[in-house]
Amino acid sequence: MDITWLTERIAIGGGIWNAGNMAKVAEEGITHIVDMQVEFDDTPLGAAHGIAVLWNPTDDDFEPKPMALFERGVDFVETALAEAETKVFIHCAAGVHRAPMMALAVLGTMGWDVTDAMELIENKRPVADFAEVYVRSVEKFLDGSGQGSHPSRTERR
Repeated sequence: MDITWLTERIAIGGGIWNAGNMAKVAEEGITHIVDMQVEFDDTPLGAAHGIAVLWNPTDDDFEPKPMALFERGVDFVETALAEAETKVFIHCAAGVHRAPMMALAVLGTMGWDVTDAMELIENKRPVADFAEVYVRSVEKFLDGSGQGSHPSRTERR
């Protein structure tokens, strides 16, 4: 299974696609999934393992992304990480564009500087590629409704 841990509780990667891979995700202790791929909904596979799935389908079309996309993902992750012993896996089909983009938004709302968060993601997952339009979309989200606007923030790890 293609999983890259960014922090002790947040991972990113590529598609799950089948029950065998979902079993491997569960073995990693992952309790929550943000599925960014439009190609496949992991919800039924996750249910079999008691894993909560947010299907947040997003085209990898190099177009600006709506704020609602980030709000759904960030809210889901913040709610998940507010519980003890939870781990979140953010993924798309290949773990190159959409998952790193959402992870950037999540880390940004946790207090990370965008440049530092991009560096962390790229160092841990060298295949991650930050399209300029996606970075601008994340920055717009963080400027408009990110940094400090949510009442509870998960500690930076």
